[in-house]
Amino acid sequence: MAPKSASVKGFYRQKKNTKFIASKKVSTKKSPTHDLLELKDSCNEDEEVLMQFDMNMAYGPCLGMSRRARWERALKLGLSPPQEIESILKRGKVGSECLWEGHV
Repeated sequence: MAPKSASVKGFYRQKKNTKFIASKKVSTKKSPTHDLLELKDSCNEDEEVLMQFDMNMAYGPCLGMSRRARWERALKLGLSPPQEIESILKRGKVGSECLWEGHV
């Protein structure tokens, strides 16, 4: 049988490595929120309304489909998407892909 030790510290003899000093790494990558803020600054009123539509999960997920397809799907499911979105999309002067396309 092994001899009884007074404490666990006596059994596990470990020393801290005092030579290692962790340095804080500064990331040069832009955060996703930073990208979204840049997008928001560079868009017009219509694009901002569509961004709000993209972020509203009440109409279902938006990745992998166009804004028009998402609006039509929400209409078929009886979710009452805003008619303003349809009129903006019909004008065709805005991006057809959702806000998160290419960022996620």
